[in-house]
Amino acid sequence: MVRNVALVGHSGSGKTTLVEALLTATGTVQRAGRVEDGTTVSDFDEVEVRQQRSVNLAVAPLVHNGIKINLLDTPGYADFVGDLRAGLRAADAALFVVSAAESMDGLTRMIWDECAAVGMPRAVVITKNDHQRADFEEVLATCQEAFGEGVAPLYLPVVTNGRLNGLIGLITQRFCNYATGSRTENAPGPDYQERIEQHRGPLIEGIIQESEDESLMDRYLSGEEIDPKVLIEDLEKAVARGGFYPVLATGGGVGAKEVLDLIVQGFPSPLEHPLPEITSVDGRPVPGVSCDPEGPLVAEVVKTTSDPYVGRISLVRVFSGTLRPDMAVHVSGHGLGDRGHEDHDVDERIGALSSPLGKQQRTVGRCVAGDIVAVAKLSRAETGDTLSDKERPLLMRSWTMPDPLLPVAIQPRSKADDDKLGQALQRLVAEDPTLRLENNAETRQLVLWCMGEAHADVLLDRLSRRHGVEVEKVDLRVPLRETFGGRCQAMGRNVKQTGGHGQFAICHLEVEPLPSGGGFEFVDKIVGGVVPRQFIPSVEKGVRTQMQRGVVAGYPMVDVRVTLYDGKAHPVDSSDMAFQIAGALALKEAAAKVPTLLLEPVDEVSVLVADDYVGAVMSDLSSRRGRVLGTEPVGVGRTLVRAEIPELEITRYAIDLRSMSHGTGTFQRSFLRYEPLPPHLVEKVAG
Repeated sequence: MVRNVALVGHSGSGKTTLVEALLTATGTVQRAGRVEDGTTVSDFDEVEVRQQRSVNLAVAPLVHNGIKINLLDTPGYADFVGDLRAGLRAADAALFVVSAAESMDGLTRMIWDECAAVGMPRAVVITKNDHQRADFEEVLATCQEAFGEGVAPLYLPVVTNGRLNGLIGLITQRFCNYATGSRTENAPGPDYQERIEQHRGPLIEGIIQESEDESLMDRYLSGEEIDPKVLIEDLEKAVARGGFYPVLATGGGVGAKEVLDLIVQGFPSPLEHPLPEITSVDGRPVPGVSCDPEGPLVAEVVKTTSDPYVGRISLVRVFSGTLRPDMAVHVSGHGLGDRGHEDHDVDERIGALSSPLGKQQRTVGRCVAGDIVAVAKLSRAETGDTLSDKERPLLMRSWTMPDPLLPVAIQPRSKADDDKLGQALQRLVAEDPTLRLENNAETRQLVLWCMGEAHADVLLDRLSRRHGVEVEKVDLRVPLRETFGGRCQAMGRNVKQTGGHGQFAICHLEVEPLPSGGGFEFVDKIVGGVVPRQFIPSVEKGVRTQMQRGVVAGYPMVDVRVTLYDGKAHPVDSSDMAFQIAGALALKEAAAKVPTLLLEPVDEVSVLVADDYVGAVMSDLSSRRGRVLGTEPVGVGRTLVRAEIPELEITRYAIDLRSMSHGTGTFQRSFLRYEPLPPHLVEKVAG
């Protein structure tokens, strides 16, 4: 009696407007809101109202023909792909929403492929057929080219004088007429017969190919007219299996009933959707768990929001068992330690349960397996955590999240902001698994690793408006290194005579550079005891301390061999500290004798991009002082480009690659080594 459906599509495709139409058609709301007015149910966040686009996952439940449908309105902008993937995790099927007036973006194609990999049932809704630039046939052809076989229209839009007046059902060959404001059915006119025949044949053939009745194709090819009821039954089974992908049309409120009927009759219930992998907390597989209200409790937090007035609200999909208010549960979170989410296993008590409709929370008495509910006051639960029975703690394998690759350095504007910043950032991290928080001890900068500029702007907006913390962006500092450019000998002399004990330590060092990655070597060549044995480690300690501080620009020194070959000591005034200071002074003197080089970090980068953009990507990498190492095909139509690039050149690569590849490119990076910084950049970077 439940259907969980994620709406997927690029920003501006009409997902939120479609949700409003479906809510209005079922009487859930009396009047459809408008994105432009900030009155829609699912775009209720302040940021969404101002920007007129979805940035959060929102749930809109409704009832059609006695079936509860949880519509999961996902953001369409690539920066908020974390909420998109959370919506897909909570859903059992997906509606891909494409505008009849715009082209399709690369992200929509990628998500279609991801859904195909896990066999998720899908359908396509072409919206905005009442738009002046609408071209249903062209967009349909684009969908069929992008999504592959099995994509065929169920309905054809009928547009008169720029207005969508109705839909022609290709199976029933009936015209659903909305021209009078209410839906009536009659036979389509003869003017539409050619268009109907053009699309009806491929549709029926596609349905029959998916049918379990092998005799249907022979009967159809022999000219027999197949009963529409048989075709509809086979269509519904094929859609539920994820083998056929019907295309529907909407616009101006027309087509809502047809979409709702498809969801109820064609999309699977939670009983038919396989559960994600479930293990014990220590990683042992736990078989046999199913979508059973009487089974062991297994639920997952798919989204977390923190409000200074309401507190923390967790949106939870229950996969097994039944969730009730005031019950004690075990909260498990594992595998996101690199993003600031420490592994945790704690017991908590469930607060009030509610069914969210936008910002409204309607109290419910329980939530059974397969349904979605909002849970109040789970203080430790974070997005991606598993809720289970206290006596039988379980863990669901977390869904795949992309790595945030845009670093944004921030600093508080005032001491008061500094005091509140830590707690506010921890709340943001708990809400958003695509955010990674880094407190870089080397550059002494606080860095937010984000999905893109829009993601960063929303995070800073939330810090300000929701948590009352003002911060400002600052230039990101890339951690450089220093090394010696040649071999030399130097002396460290620390001789001071004051009242009482003085300081006496003299050491002679030879320094020379090591190959990249050579680290630090200290060689003892003292003979005759000119430096007593107990002070040789003191010289090394002084050298190491000075290397960490740097000798020219304040960056740590690497890849150096230091040889102690001579020195002098005093029986009274020599000490551990005196020789530490002498070792540091000798290193500084060496830096004055030979050139020192600044080294920059170089990353190994792998860029996965559509074949059409390989040339542009390779050219861009070369312009960033990168070295392209090679390419290799990955699947159909995609190529992996491997390169080595200085970190200084890719701080904003997440933004540039998205623009260059029209949203189809992704990349991964890992530190490789340090290399000398080109002379023309030394003054710019070091200054």
